[in-house]
Amino acid sequence: MRIDNDSKLDFDDVLIRPKRSEAPSRSAVDLDRHFTFLNSRATWSGIPIIASNMDTVGTIAMADALGPQIMTSLHKYYSEPELVDFFGQADRRTFTFLTLGIKDDDLDRLRQVTQKTTIQYVCVDAANGYTKSFVDWVKRIRDAFESVTIMAGNVATPEMVQELLISGAADIVKIGIGPGSVCMTRVMTGVGYPQLSAIIECADAAHGLKGHVCADGGCRTPGDVVKAFAAGADFVMLGGLLAGHDECEGQWVEEDGQRTGMQFYGMSSKTAMERYAGGARDYRACEGKEIVVPYKGSVKETIREITGGIRSACAYVGASQLRDLSRCTTFVLCNRTHNTVFEA
Repeated sequence: MRIDNDSKLDFDDVLIRPKRSEAPSRSAVDLDRHFTFLNSRATWSGIPIIASNMDTVGTIAMADALGPQIMTSLHKYYSEPELVDFFGQADRRTFTFLTLGIKDDDLDRLRQVTQKTTIQYVCVDAANGYTKSFVDWVKRIRDAFESVTIMAGNVATPEMVQELLISGAADIVKIGIGPGSVCMTRVMTGVGYPQLSAIIECADAAHGLKGHVCADGGCRTPGDVVKAFAAGADFVMLGGLLAGHDECEGQWVEEDGQRTGMQFYGMSSKTAMERYAGGARDYRACEGKEIVVPYKGSVKETIREITGGIRSACAYVGASQLRDLSRCTTFVLCNRTHNTVFEA
């Protein structure tokens, strides 16, 4: 046993200090980013927000609503015919990830879909990205599909980011162990890493290798999304913030025939295990919970609020483009006896 005495930070531990600058108007801030990916050599341009591959959020309707400027990672429970029909439309391939688990059936499904249509983006999703078998699995997908852009995770520390980019041949590494609003990993296992520090440290490791990171989990407000980008995230994946919209799938709560909320749950919750795995196994605990989120209407209004918050933050610190936000940011530590500052 050892103790790491370095302070680690979550979104609630910091604020961004405003700066005097020749700031552009909010409307003039450019939120588009242009990326060339490390191993696939493919390119993508747009607002680097990704709808989570949770089954209630990562839906075809969500992809259609957000694309082509914002990406969606489809949940992994769509059938082969549904995927072929979706990706068979050329404009949808350019902004949507097909999600895979870590079973042979998942790889077989990808092969079957790619025999009938083109897949450009794949999300390889596992709760624990620290195993050798997971790295080998990502490498196996890379060997089979050289030109596909691969996002893989989740991890929360620099050494595994480097491992997945080099040995696993991923292009984007998904960052987050336990920060999600319906994730219980930290409560059930005591394992985790404060999300802001995870993003800062993992982004530094990835960028040194010309790779990219996607912050996954912990964004409960538009301000948290801003902080994730300011900490160095190339992409930010959203689950709870996008739950409860018309474009979601799942069990709706109604009163007098009107939607008032939606059941939202973690993918390691009892609900998800009963739905997709025949229930929890004797050897594992449920690491997710179920909550009811308010009904929010169309997702486009929420996206407008999120992107508006990002534009405003950029104007406060003098960043004319989203890509400049990180280097224009000074985080102020709060909720402590003595406030201090550090440059992102």
